[in-house]
Amino acid sequence: MRICWFPDNTVLCNFASVDRLPLLEKVLNGRGRWTEAVAYEAKQSARYLPPLRGLKEAGWLGDPIEITDSRELTEVDRVRRAVFNGPASAPTKHLGEAETCVLITMRTEFRDSVWITDDRSAGAFARRRGITTKETFDLMNGAVVDGLISAVDGHELLDRMQAAGRHLHRVSTCPEDLMR
Repeated sequence: MRICWFPDNTVLCNFASVDRLPLLEKVLNGRGRWTEAVAYEAKQSARYLPPLRGLKEAGWLGDPIEITDSRELTEVDRVRRAVFNGPASAPTKHLGEAETCVLITMRTEFRDSVWITDDRSAGAFARRRGITTKETFDLMNGAVVDGLISAVDGHELLDRMQAAGRHLHRVSTCPEDLMR
């Protein structure tokens, strides 16, 4: 079974904020997937981060996965509201996180998938549910280890993401942090 990697919109925005979506594509290496809600969030974010324009058409995250099963939809709403505190008055708030968690926990074909998020509470919830999680830092670390980028450049990109107002869960204090 192929393991899929699901970046959430925060991760997409992190790479878009430094105009390095092609690097994210290389790190995902054909494993990238997303839900309809994450695709919608990215489309909305493209108004502020132009590199996200055309992401769906680029195809490297595959077609957005639609959730139509009534059991899954019920669980998405429960997780969105009870776990991520998504208000009833804002039905799309935290929908991408909830959809991703439900897909990975309820669909056999995605059970071994990886969720990539820099949202602390979402990541903690996912780990408690047994979902393997990564963060932007981990992706940058992988890019360095795999020779896709130098440690100096990776460290600089993480710094630039923060300078652009992105909230990374972890950052490197020096380039060598990305070489482990």
